[in-house]
Amino acid sequence: MKKHPLLKLAAASAAAVLGAAYGIYRVAFYQKPTVHVPSPADMPTRECYRKAMGPDADALARDSFTPVHITAQDGTPLAARYYHHADGAPLAIIFHGYRGYAARDGLGGYTLCTKLGYNVLLPDQRAHGYSGGHTITMGVKERYDARDWAVWAKSHFGPEVPIFLMGVSMGAATVLLAAGLDLPANVCGIVADCGYTSPRAITRKCLPEYLPGFPVGPTYAIGRLGAILFGHFDPEAADCEAAAAQSKVPIFFVHGDTDDFVPYEMGRQNYAACHVKGSRFLTVHGAAHAVSYYHDNPAYTAQATAFLQDCLKRRGFVWPKPTEDA
Repeated sequence: MKKHPLLKLAAASAAAVLGAAYGIYRVAFYQKPTVHVPSPADMPTRECYRKAMGPDADALARDSFTPVHITAQDGTPLAARYYHHADGAPLAIIFHGYRGYAARDGLGGYTLCTKLGYNVLLPDQRAHGYSGGHTITMGVKERYDARDWAVWAKSHFGPEVPIFLMGVSMGAATVLLAAGLDLPANVCGIVADCGYTSPRAITRKCLPEYLPGFPVGPTYAIGRLGAILFGHFDPEAADCEAAAAQSKVPIFFVHGDTDDFVPYEMGRQNYAACHVKGSRFLTVHGAAHAVSYYHDNPAYTAQATAFLQDCLKRRGFVWPKPTEDA
């Protein structure tokens, strides 16, 4: 029995849409984890940043760490490296960006927090490094992973140890989205460096760069279908502005005003949505994407340190601890 021409056309159209949806999913959201971490010389940043990052990368490479493994709520295995510097110290959990590396994107935060005497946890986000999964969900599922790491830290170190959630780029979106969740009570502050306003907004902004010449609206709609069908997540299921508005802890926002990947205006929008006392915003003039720490290290260090110390003070926590002779 012959199929009606319209049925053939409908079947062919459906197959084409599904094929396109899968193709966009592979381009935008699929990732096979890799444990290879590029050296500063191989990083796609300007020479001045690579030179500044080099000594910090060497120091990180020399620092001893303990591998940590947990299982996310959806069963995805998650991995991290824990760097112990002092008993009872605050803990900074630092999340890297899209297709990034903990040892690269978290380098500035690691360096700052190490100088402050904090302990540091550098997780591999799902579909990155030693963690499992093969879909980057732009923060939709990663926010729950951030909470899982905070819950692990509270259980491992005790409820009296202050925790800071920190992130760069997609890592910033991860911790901003986590701010809208019920976090452990000892999470006392969040640092969001160049985060976007939502997975939907950044996907629509970046699709033309990955697929030039295609109209944004239809391409995004098909890409969203691919994310839902093949990645099992909806880019519209999370909003960083809404999460920032729900935050119960102060947030330190940082953004370079020449960022051409995550627009500076997105950082300002996230900050405008946050009404927690003690939150602040640092504009790093002339900084491109994810290099604010190295572009203006004095300003970044001074303001981030003041923010972290203020968060500890609000909780009645003193660090470093006074010596017995003091």
